[in-house]
Amino acid sequence: MSLQIRPIGVDDAGEVLTVQRAAFVQEALIYDDPDMPALTQSLDELVGELRTNLGCVAVDGSRIVGAVRARLDGRMLLIGRLAIAPDQQGEGIGSALLDAVEDRGRDRGATEAELFTGRLSEANVRLYERQGYRE
Repeated sequence: MSLQIRPIGVDDAGEVLTVQRAAFVQEALIYDDPDMPALTQSLDELVGELRTNLGCVAVDGSRIVGAVRARLDGRMLLIGRLAIAPDQQGEGIGSALLDAVEDRGRDRGATEAELFTGRLSEANVRLYERQGYRE
């Protein structure tokens, strides 16, 4: 794998939406909620969000295999929608994306970072705890 992490852009929207939907299917099954926002977000909504987003994508060759979004709220970096292609999960991509987006946030003045996940999302909770997040 020749993974590269770079800032997310509007031109990434279609592929990011595909990865997002594939990744969040498992979450929808865990929570028995096929209408969760990550699965119902439209391409137009995502394009609008990406215009001012501080997120990053993970690219392997020419394929986007992961994405994370973030925005500043004062000095707080709000991180959301971390999504890794199902066939790439467990390869360290989530950690790499979190490190990169935190760096971008610090470069823009963030002094803290916040994210959320549900209690039933055990793999997510483990990842976030390994990255130093706490409940």
